Amino acid sequence: MRQWSLCLNTSTIRPAGLLEKIDIAARTGYSAIELWTEELTRFEQSGRSLAELRRILEDSGLAVASVITLTDWMQSRGFHKEAAFREARRRLGQAEAVGAARMVASPVPDAPHLDIPLAAARYRELLEEGQAFGVRPAMEFLGFQHNVFQMEQALAVVLQADHPHGCLVLDPFHLYRGGSGFGGIRDLSSSTIAVCHFNDAPASPPRFEQTDADRVYPGDGVLPLESFLRDLDAIGYGGFLSLELFNPRYWTQDLAEVAGTGRRKTEAVIRSAGETGLDSRTAPS
Repeated sequence: MRQWSLCLNTSTIRPAGLLEKIDIAARTGYSAIELWTEELTRFEQSGRSLAELRRILEDSGLAVASVITLTDWMQSRGFHKEAAFREARRRLGQAEAVGAARMVASPVPDAPHLDIPLAAARYRELLEEGQAFGVRPAMEFLGFQHNVFQMEQALAVVLQADHPHGCLVLDPFHLYRGGSGFGGIRDLSSSTIAVCHFNDAPASPPRFEQTDADRVYPGDGVLPLESFLRDLDAIGYGGFLSLELFNPRYWTQDLAEVAGTGRRKTEAVIRSAGETGLDSRTAPS
């Protein structure tokens, strides 16, 4: 089983300030961090520069796996499209400034349906914008939304965009919540996956009633994370595993302990995946 670079998505320890999040990620053994545009904007509004933030990240030994998120780009038209892409360029510039090579491109939350040809055209334009900044926008699917809630839909947008930098964000919670399941991972190419979020889902509430707040530590839920990792290994994915939780119960606890527990539980799942895979290969037929 390959050793992925472990990343901390700052949503996992959301109440902390940005510099505290960086310190916690470094102290608890992560090699990378995922940042949110709101954090970067607040940092700039405080009178400090993203160039300074990049130096802090580099001094902490942390790579920036991605920045989250690009919004309102997917089905915008006319004046709204111009405004959405102007904002996208600002956020891509932020990602470039902190050294991120990837940026999450989220679907529009309130769109009633998915117009795949239009979304693909917009995504291709977004990829072209990203090239100017050296940042690769990654198509995201969100299992609790009404438009792009399955991996297959996100992949259709990527494929129809027909761009060499097209890619998607993989997330076991959204595979489960959106009904994609886990059977399609081996049909992906490793280059299609920009970053892999990592988390688990509980047995209750029911699957299609769960929200981000229900996510739990890897290994504490019902998702088949061991086979998920073995499939990632089989297709050659060697990128980041980014712990992404939004659980308000964790936010009330010692945040360094939350980050450390998440890393240890992620490593335990990786070890279990390797051991289980070895057992299955050597078991008698």
